[in-house]
Amino acid sequence: MQNEFEIKKLMCEIGRRVYNRGMVAANDGNFSVKLNDNEFLCTPTGVSKGFMTPEYICKVDAKGNVLQANGNFRPSSEIKMHMRVYEKRPDVGAVVHAHPSYATAFAIAGIPLTQPIMPEAVIALGCVPIAKYGTPSTMEIPDAIEEYLPYFDQVLLESHGALTWSTDLLSAYHKMESVEFYAELLYKSKMLGGPKEFDKEQIEKLYEIRRKMGLSGKHPANLCPNAKAGKESCHSCGGSCTCGTGKADAALVSEITKKVMEQLGL
Repeated sequence: MQNEFEIKKLMCEIGRRVYNRGMVAANDGNFSVKLNDNEFLCTPTGVSKGFMTPEYICKVDAKGNVLQANGNFRPSSEIKMHMRVYEKRPDVGAVVHAHPSYATAFAIAGIPLTQPIMPEAVIALGCVPIAKYGTPSTMEIPDAIEEYLPYFDQVLLESHGALTWSTDLLSAYHKMESVEFYAELLYKSKMLGGPKEFDKEQIEKLYEIRRKMGLSGKHPANLCPNAKAGKESCHSCGGSCTCGTGKADAALVSEITKKVMEQLGL
């Protein structure tokens, strides 16, 4: 088990990866790690995540109150959304927020990542819904993401960026990489005339692979919001049937998304 200093060093390493991959600019982004039920490490506000050292890292309690901060460093102003994830998902050990360009472009356009176009994305992510816009550093964002926490391990934040969470920091970061890669491939395939999507049978085979792998977290392969309403599970939970809205709404959202894409020339 890693000690606290080793976790801080890893947070700095992840900060460099996020920055060097262009997932953040300047002082953007933030991430956190759960130490126990009332102690969390988090990145500071107002500093570049690509140039942090361990003494930059702050410690807060479950309410986001400062337990430890060196010098003028203070916790990220967006720690509230991290705390909501930990509150509603006790299985989560780390949260990552960044602004990866392709994923954020979809978030700005209001288009969820729900098209099943490659095996790895279907198995690892399932769907990536969009949480409605909230003013940064307020309770609006935590409130907006809450409805997705029981069903997903990642969301796009409307006109803002992306948020991922997992059992540990490296896994949460890898999920952010996967979201961005999926978004990039989807965008580029649309430039080539549109992606060829997997059919229902192909998707179910991929779901079965995930189930056999025993992967942790929430995913349509194991839990679809449709099931809550006694309806058939589907792949496009993130854009259509969250909290059991059902097939009729799915068709409506699909049609709206199609029109938006046409207007964007995609």
